Amino acid sequence: MATNNGDVLMLEAAPEATKPWASAANAEVIDALPYIDDDYGNPLIKAEVDRLVEEEMRRSSRKPADFLKELPPLPKFDFENCPVLGKEYERVRAGKPPVRIDFESRYKLELPPASKKNDDAAWKQYLQKNQRSLQQKMIELENLEMMSKQGPELWRQNNHRLEVFLTRMQKLAQEQNEEIEKVNRERKYHQQTTAYELNALSQEWRQLCMKNMEIQSACAVLETQIDSFKREAAERGWNLEEKLESVKPL
Repeated sequence: MATNNGDVLMLEAAPEATKPWASAANAEVIDALPYIDDDYGNPLIKAEVDRLVEEEMRRSSRKPADFLKELPPLPKFDFENCPVLGKEYERVRAGKPPVRIDFESRYKLELPPASKKNDDAAWKQYLQKNQRSLQQKMIELENLEMMSKQGPELWRQNNHRLEVFLTRMQKLAQEQNEEIEKVNRERKYHQQTTAYELNALSQEWRQLCMKNMEIQSACAVLETQIDSFKREAAERGWNLEEKLESVKPL
């Protein structure tokens, strides 16, 4: 209530609550009732709300650029057990293009240089190297043949596992959505049920404010009349204090 020298003037809104960011727990206080508050549909109120939100964002210590600063830092990857992966990671970080694989030299049959055409040891060395390369190609062909026979079934099994995983994730997502919908329905029900009581209390608050203002106005009129009577008594030489003391209380 607002007072003036101890006199009650009118009922006012409750005092502002403690700022949530000043509390020890940094709790956020949300008092919105979205299912029954329709004031935001008014363009004037919407503009004022948007202005207050922008002002609060400007005064806030949290900025979009550092909203993750309270989280622990990301671990540093050193790739000690996998230097090849570490080298590739550094390449991607540096924005360099991937290394091109030279298939021509990989599958090319190598011969001794012209200076060693008559060298039997050089021919044996290059022959063994080409034989190893040929054996590797034969193993790769066997792997491709095995993949062509067994690969489709392995892919089907892998796809089945992925489908099972997808079904499980979809079920979890559906359960979460149902929980959210349940909470929203309960909030809507409670807010709409309480809206009648809130409207009645708001109407009562307005009536009390109007009544207090009427009382204040009547008190002001009475005070004016009393001051007028005091001036008139003083002009006639009457001592009102003595007369009031002589009056016996009821």
